[in-house]
Order: sequence, then structure tokens, then C-alpha cells
Amino acid sequence: MDKPGAVAFLFFAGLLIGSFLTVVAHRVPRGESVVGGRSHCPSCGAQIAAYDNVPVASWLLLRGRARCCGAPISPRYPLTELATGALYAATVLVLWGDAGEVVLGLAFVTMLVAVTLTDLERRIIPNKVLLVGAMAGLALAAATDPGSLPERAIAVAAAGGLLFAVALAYPRGMGMGDVKLAAVMGLYLGRSVGPALLFAFAAGSLVGLALIARHGAAARKQAVPFGPFLAFGGVVGLLAGDQLVDWYLGTL
Repeated sequence: MDKPGAVAFLFFAGLLIGSFLTVVAHRVPRGESVVGGRSHCPSCGAQIAAYDNVPVASWLLLRGRARCCGAPISPRYPLTELATGALYAATVLVLWGDAGEVVLGLAFVTMLVAVTLTDLERRIIPNKVLLVGAMAGLALAAATDPGSLPERAIAVAAAGGLLFAVALAYPRGMGMGDVKLAAVMGLYLGRSVGPALLFAFAAGSLVGLALIARHGAAARKQAVPFGPFLAFGGVVGLLAGDQLVDWYLGTL
């Protein structure tokens, strides 16, 4: 398969995976199985037909409302599907030429989408998702690039240790889920976890400043999950981390 074909194929594959990830994000925090049982309407419990579960298209055709009861369907469903498709396409586009890095990158962005959804909706980053992500990342790295494992181990310790220190100093603003996510990011990104964390903190700070500018002192009482910012930084680290590290080292 040529590069344009691979990009197109993975975009559509990402739409399907994104649809599945919305199920994961809904069921895992509630202790439900992600492999058993058909999709059902969260409002009335009716089973959702396959033709009403086509990524993006079904939401558009139904005009954002459930066929069974007319309840509104959150736009986060098609947005998640589109975002996952775009991330899959970008991963193969940027990492083309290294099949191992492409597969590792796809697994990484899949995990990031899942934890972003759960953190936005429930303010938690499930251990089950992180464990599966870590096991997949370790297996793929060992199979495709075993020589990178020492660097990845250092990145795990450095990233997890840094956020653990932040969590100890500022427990209201950083949870242990964020600490564990940063450590898993180190496993996937290696040295690129440095710029990933830098962009995560920068994005989080900008949003925090914007909230303060809008709401004043009351903004300090608003809980803003940090997982999505880490996910944003993780995408930056995956797609441009090596170039950023090389640029930084070249300026020294």
C-alpha cells in the first residue's frame, strides 16, 4: 500500500476505533464490559441498531438525536471519531517509513483518546486503560526496537517522577492518574516525553490564565482535568518530539 492509500485507510479505521473508544470511555469507569453486550441508548436503554451506529454519518443523519426516544446525542461522539481518524492519519503520515513506530504511535494515540474522554467526563484516568496501554507499548517496543528500552525506562522514571513531585506539592491540581499517564507517555515517547510535558504544562497554563482573566479569583475553584493537556502534549511529542529535541540540542 502506498502512502496516500495508507493515510486514507487509517483515517477510516480511526473513525471505527474512535466509535469503539466512546464505548470504552463510557463503560470502563462504570465497571461494565467493553466486549460483551450491544450498544444501547444511555437515555432509555434501547438497543442501538447497526445502521444507527455508523461513525459520524449516523449522527448527521439522525440530526444528533436518538431514533428510539429522541434524546439528544452528544456531539462528542462524532468529534471523537473524527479526532481519532485524524490522529491515525497524521501518525502514519509523519512516521511513514518505520512500521514499528507507526504501530507504536497508533497504540499511543488510541490510549490518549480513551483517557481524554474519561478525564473530561468523569475526572478520572482509569487504571485499566493505562495498564493495557503500558502492556501494549512495552510489547511493541520490545518487538520493534529493543535497543530503545533503556532510554524508555529512563523516560518513564523521569516523567512519572516529575509529575509525582508536582502532585505532592500541589495535590489539588494534579492527581495520581496524571502521574501514571505521564509515566506511560515516557514508555511510548522516550526522550520526546520532555517536549510533550513542556507543551502539556504550557497549554494547561494558558487555559488557566484564560479562566482567571474571565472569572477572576473564582476560577481557582474550578476543577480542570489535566489529562487532556497531557494527551495534547503526547501528540506533539509523538509527531514532532524528536525534531524539537534535536533543535534544542543544536542550539546549545
